[in-house]
Amino acid sequence: MKIAPGTFFITTLGCAKNQVDSSSIESLLTRQGSIPVNTASSAEYIIVNTCGFIHDARTESVHVLRKLARQKKRGQKLIAAGCLSQRYQEALLTQVPGIDGMIGTRDLSDILPLLTYLRQTSDQTALPAIPEHARIRFLSGLPGYAVQGRSSYLKIADGCRRSCAFCAIPGIKGTLVSRRKEDVLADALALQAMGVREINLIAQDVTDYGQDLGVQDGLSDLLEALLPSIPDVPWVRLLYTFPGYVSERLIDLMASSEQLLPYLDIPLQHADPEVLRAMRRPMDGNWVRKTIADMRIRIPELVIRTTFIVGFPNETQEHFNTLLDFAREMQFDHVGVFTFSPETGTPAEEMGDPITQSVKEARREALMTLQAGISLRKNQIFKDKVLNMLVEGTDAEHNLLVGRSYRDAPEVDGLIIAEGKAEPGEMLPVRIKTALQHDLFGEALPPVAR
Repeated sequence: MKIAPGTFFITTLGCAKNQVDSSSIESLLTRQGSIPVNTASSAEYIIVNTCGFIHDARTESVHVLRKLARQKKRGQKLIAAGCLSQRYQEALLTQVPGIDGMIGTRDLSDILPLLTYLRQTSDQTALPAIPEHARIRFLSGLPGYAVQGRSSYLKIADGCRRSCAFCAIPGIKGTLVSRRKEDVLADALALQAMGVREINLIAQDVTDYGQDLGVQDGLSDLLEALLPSIPDVPWVRLLYTFPGYVSERLIDLMASSEQLLPYLDIPLQHADPEVLRAMRRPMDGNWVRKTIADMRIRIPELVIRTTFIVGFPNETQEHFNTLLDFAREMQFDHVGVFTFSPETGTPAEEMGDPITQSVKEARREALMTLQAGISLRKNQIFKDKVLNMLVEGTDAEHNLLVGRSYRDAPEVDGLIIAEGKAEPGEMLPVRIKTALQHDLFGEALPPVAR
């Protein structure tokens, strides 16, 4: 296949924030005349937006880069972007000799001078260094969203000013940088014009939005301006909130707004005070219990997702039992569980990794088994009831629809599979017939007129 000059292909690894960054890179390149193509084999520039957050993500990123480097044709250039190149520049060049250029996470517009450099030089021995940027730079007017069907991610901030002992994000992204409210609103209006039905607001911590601008409770300010400006977007979801920063005003908005989904993603990481102290995380379990109890009273349909880390260096069996008891008590709707791995340059790295992988996996399995029963019971409540579904896929041959209810965030939670006919992007009621641990099965009903 002939390589057309000025063409590019982007593959994205990792989280939703990376998807947004890849979308921004594509906009930058197309604006200056480059042409996106659908396959790496036909692109002059192959860009891999890597993830360097945890060991498995780093391994996957290196694997993809090596594979593309082996398959690279004469005249093609391989560019590593994102977290892994920001954090491990020298090591990555050693692991993947076929890389022709790199950009980091702090200023995506670095891709433009890099491509100019690669066009003008034939020297393969010296790669340009990634420019050093202390903070993330958002370009006004550059879209900060990624669209998947009728759902989207909209980035409102990036970076993090917290110092959790296990987390490498501050070293990768730098401190918190919030986008201008005007730019977020412009993006939301653009998404509404595209017919998007769901906007997922994302950041390392959406509840920290505006702190770097001197704004207290900036997320609530943003939502009060955002929600009425996009009346044709029925679902707005918050992803990644921080314990202790879910304000009363934010709860009021969630309780009163039909658009702001009653869905709280609040990564708690653990429940034992000693482990949380070592993690440098909030230790006020009473705040968690009281806030969630109050929210469940005020918002009966509330869904809560959280994540936990097991096998942290100081976690004893007693500490883990405290976590199990807490999960049993709180009855979360969705739980993700990760095993600890020491990340280079983090405070937790100095604690070592004394807990064996087999013990970590056993604890993860025990917690997930507990949660499986909770999630199943939660889902079975909806048997014979009706939930609205955002249709995301269809199988006309088998008369099936695939989508999600408000209870399920894209990519991480469950699905609804329903008998019926509709088009992707439609919202329609589904009567639930069968409930499993993650997914619901039912029959689509005629849409309710708005």
